[in-house]
Amino acid sequence: MTTQPAHSTAAPGGRLGDRLVVVTGATGRQGGATARRLLAAGRPVRALVRDTTAPAATALAAAGADIVRGDFDDPSSLPAALEGAAALFAVPPVAYGPAGTDVEREFARGRALADAASDAGVEHVVFTGVASTPNPSAALSGKIRIEDYLRDRIPSVTALRPVRFMSNFLASSAIGVDGIANGVHRHIFPADEPLQIIAVEDIAEFAALAFDQPDRFAGRTLELAGDAPTPTEAVSAISEATGAAVRYE
Repeated sequence: MTTQPAHSTAAPGGRLGDRLVVVTGATGRQGGATARRLLAAGRPVRALVRDTTAPAATALAAAGADIVRGDFDDPSSLPAALEGAAALFAVPPVAYGPAGTDVEREFARGRALADAASDAGVEHVVFTGVASTPNPSAALSGKIRIEDYLRDRIPSVTALRPVRFMSNFLASSAIGVDGIANGVHRHIFPADEPLQIIAVEDIAEFAALAFDQPDRFAGRTLELAGDAPTPTEAVSAISEATGAAVRYE
């Protein structure tokens, strides 16, 4: 993990203590892991979800989260979800259109969330994007613009930039890559080159740390990686742990 200063170093005035944190993307991987981590620490959590009856939402409710409905494409649904919150874990969902990633719609979603958080008086936002690369693709521009917009609107922002998720190995391989199907993990990466990966639970640890110590992490950007096995080493570890033979192509 490396850290670097970002645009702002303004702090929200010390620990946020036991004040409410709103978690977006709470039925997804990063948001879900963060909500569970905060709840385990005894912090009040309000989970913003599109479907309050989804199994992941009801599981969070059973763990103690306040579940509220909100939709980034319906900005009018956001103010009530953010009312009274001191902090926000922000994961504006990627948008897709006929041509692929819809960067403008993704940015519009992030802008709506940032505006609602600012209007609600949210003091600290932990925003999660994607790890930096030497030559960022156009598809990442939405996340970069959202991060910049948040820094303009919120007093204290911590940006997390994680690499590829370890849980991607559990993904569906319907598109021909990622996941494991019939004992084979296929991807575009060279078999013998190290590939940085991270567990979403580790991302949640850094989010919880930032919420617990906002003065320390205000205005900072954290590039996050947990390990760097080659794809061949990764499937070997999976085979050893599960007892099921997996190979890489």
